[in-house]
Amino acid sequence: MSSAMPFAAGTTLLAEVTEAVRTAGRTLLDRHTPQARGVSLDEVVAEIHANDDAVLEVLREPLLRAREGSRWAEDELAGGALPPGEWWVVDPAEGNINHVHGMDDWAVTATLVRDNRPVLTVVHLPLTGDTYTAVAGGGARLNDRPLKASAKTDLGAALVGTGQARPGEDERTFRRIGDSVTAMLVNGLVVRVSVPATMQLIHVAAGRTDAFWQFSDVRSGLVAGALLVAEAGGTVTDLAGEPWHTGSRDFLAAAPGVHGAALTVLAPLA
Repeated sequence: MSSAMPFAAGTTLLAEVTEAVRTAGRTLLDRHTPQARGVSLDEVVAEIHANDDAVLEVLREPLLRAREGSRWAEDELAGGALPPGEWWVVDPAEGNINHVHGMDDWAVTATLVRDNRPVLTVVHLPLTGDTYTAVAGGGARLNDRPLKASAKTDLGAALVGTGQARPGEDERTFRRIGDSVTAMLVNGLVVRVSVPATMQLIHVAAGRTDAFWQFSDVRSGLVAGALLVAEAGGTVTDLAGEPWHTGSRDFLAAAPGVHGAALTVLAPLA
């Protein structure tokens, strides 16, 4: 994934998107409780859908207005390449399962994807008020502070992470996740397994953790973090080592000094 070509009109658009996402974040914050909501699977799913619907009601139209001619990627759990042009890939409650269980790891994300590569993103964490932003060719920031990926060069000293992308993935994917965790426990320092992907990728972009990989192509969980990591100086590829895009079937984002070693460990499992 490359962000060498700056995204025209990024600064003005970023301000509009940031305001829209922060406003949507207040809606999600108002819905948060410190205890879990729902007991049965049906009840939990209903809570998840209610969160999505409430946030999209205040987020969708402002984003479409902000970028004339842009389109909306409807299914937040979808993967694969999008048709040519500009698309909003949004997760109205990234980490929704955490939100409805009274936990802290959740956010609102909005990413503009042009010809299958993210060019602008905003990730807002309503509980803390923190906002992560990136524009292709313009760097990545946490609030007003530039982000920089980790300087580590030894995978054996690395804090790394992975997780599932959607409920009900096939057994082969689950086995690959398990095998990859074992391989990284042998070759890395500590492995975190959690959801959602974006909440792990902001740590890679900020240099707090050193790598994140995923055996899935769910766009809404990867596009925001992919741009943040790349603009913070990290390396973002698929598990064949090719530049990542929304059509890639798997994903690795890492500090440049450990990316090669992580790829060596993970590639045989892809």
